[in-house]
Amino acid sequence: MLAIVIPYYKINFFGATLESLANQTNKQFKVYIGDDASLDNPKELLDKYQDQFNFVYQKFEENLGGISLVQQWNRCIALSSNEDWIIILGDDDVLENNCVEAFYSNLKEIEDLDSTVVRFATQVIDKNGKTISKIHQHPKIEIAGDFLIRKFKGGTRSSLSEYVFKKEVVEKVQFKDFPLAWYSDLLAVLEFSRLKEIFTINEAIVYFRLSGINITSRTDDSVIKNVSTFQFYYFLLKNQDVKLSKQLVQEIFNSIEKTLLDNKKNLKHWLQLFSLYLKFLQFKRFFTLSLKIKKSIR
Repeated sequence: MLAIVIPYYKINFFGATLESLANQTNKQFKVYIGDDASLDNPKELLDKYQDQFNFVYQKFEENLGGISLVQQWNRCIALSSNEDWIIILGDDDVLENNCVEAFYSNLKEIEDLDSTVVRFATQVIDKNGKTISKIHQHPKIEIAGDFLIRKFKGGTRSSLSEYVFKKEVVEKVQFKDFPLAWYSDLLAVLEFSRLKEIFTINEAIVYFRLSGINITSRTDDSVIKNVSTFQFYYFLLKNQDVKLSKQLVQEIFNSIEKTLLDNKKNLKHWLQLFSLYLKFLQFKRFFTLSLKIKKSIR
């Protein structure tokens, strides 16, 4: 059985999200909606879909999303029951009507491969539901590290709503709590997959909404996003190094150095990066970065 968990806060596009669930050609799923003390009561919308799919609605009295989006995700996941698989769907994202059916059609192959992370093809939409990107498809079976290298090189995109996770792995490994949950979802894909195979369902699309009001759209929080980005790269090199290919290690070093250069005044990041240089014996990188800093100062 499949659980679809929705951490709810904004009502702006929530109707479209619910409509996409009502339109699923296979209704073998249960929806769990965790209301993060929103000022927008969704009762009228939910009443409309009461008989169209099975859902549970929980209103939380404390807003957690403003403090930690990951904590909000976790308490919404905790609403779910004995389902084996879980989707964490944004309250403004939309599933193509065959997503659930396509998941079950591929489930035997997914389980035979022992894959614990599944993803759909994706396309970006704007606030009006108009598509503003190509359809992003992937290799049917791809090692997580290869996917990350493709992403570093601009060859793909990723967002939480497009993934289906094995629930027992989510509960065991847990999301890592970065500020704004920026990169928490991507790290989850890598960790929940055990850096092994990701299985892709290219015949169904999840539509990610770039609305202008969600975190991805905002530009006034760049410093916080920079901190989270650095923490993501640092975590990988510090905790997952034995599982990373040499190529991926070098790609992560390239990215973490760029992140540091975007926020040179963060002393903690300098110390953390230096510890990684020592760990990986990357002294040449240290001197090269030092020269870049000197040139930028001049």
